[in-house]
Amino acid sequence: MSRARTFADLATASEAGNLGQTNLIINGDMSVAQRGTSSTSDGFYTVDRWSIYASQTEITQTQQSLTSGSPYELGFNNFARMAVTSASNNAGAYAQFQQPVEAQFIANSGWNFKSSSSFVTLSFWARSSLAGTYFAFFQSQDGTGYIRAKDFALSADTWTKVSLTFEGNSNLTINDDNGVGLYITIVPHYGTTYTGSGGNASTTTWYTLSNNKYLPTDFAQNWGNTSSATFDITGCQLELGQVATPYKHENFADNLKRCRRYYQQYDATNAYTRFALGVAYDGSSIAAPLNLPIKMRAAPTFASSGNFDTLPDTIDLDTFSVQHATADMVEFRATDSGNGLTTNRPYVIRSDNDTSAKIQFISEL
Repeated sequence: MSRARTFADLATASEAGNLGQTNLIINGDMSVAQRGTSSTSDGFYTVDRWSIYASQTEITQTQQSLTSGSPYELGFNNFARMAVTSASNNAGAYAQFQQPVEAQFIANSGWNFKSSSSFVTLSFWARSSLAGTYFAFFQSQDGTGYIRAKDFALSADTWTKVSLTFEGNSNLTINDDNGVGLYITIVPHYGTTYTGSGGNASTTTWYTLSNNKYLPTDFAQNWGNTSSATFDITGCQLELGQVATPYKHENFADNLKRCRRYYQQYDATNAYTRFALGVAYDGSSIAAPLNLPIKMRAAPTFASSGNFDTLPDTIDLDTFSVQHATADMVEFRATDSGNGLTTNRPYVIRSDNDTSAKIQFISEL
């Protein structure tokens, strides 16, 4: 590329308000997957910040590696995949990738979301095993909810760079808080319950949801009723302006830190990993405070799985519950149903010969 062309491209990006701006999508390169790399469940179960849902149609969601192709050549090493494991022609079937974006990040992004002459651009790489027309849409949550949908075409088994520009609208309300500002949704399949005539859906304007019609036209390729169909995405970016600039890569540590605002998982690194230090306040319960290394969006809920015991005395711990939590600290209670603890004695809480034990702190939108 010539130097003149480089400067021209930079000028275009600058005029569009994109130069140096932060990607409002978190983990758009699909590199962070704290929970795991494969799941048949719906919701946040593989790539961080991406809630992957299906109904009627059953899918497996996975984080996969890239070793070739256009996105790989641009620095992407991972993608998120939906694969149909049980097809359905039910009118109420659907499958979608979705990221909720925090309201205050939208409100302070520089986008005048109430102005039709102010724009943001969503770009991403997509690949489907079925050629056809697919959709992506924004959905606001504060005040009266509004939707803005756009369609895009894919050839079969071919990575395609999708770029969609969205204007503001005077009806939108996006609060300056830590709730959901916008849902960003990429749709491999909606059944006819959610598409077609009978509502307000359009690809040319913002609209309110009517009669459950999220999208204006049906999915002719019927991805959800095709056994083993796949749909892949990576390189998702949401930025100011009308130009999709090159993806703003960040190092893994910075990406993980942004993800940990919403979810933190700590896994056993050996059979007897030490997770926390607490004090028994009676014969059956240990109170254990933990300072979280990354402040979370809001006070998290706590979850655990696996086998745990104490050091000393190797007393089995049966249940965990939260006693008190803030965005950067959690005090949880570990319980011994056998009432074998010594009051006021300190105990280390550790995995009990279990390399799969883990604790989780959850503050998802």
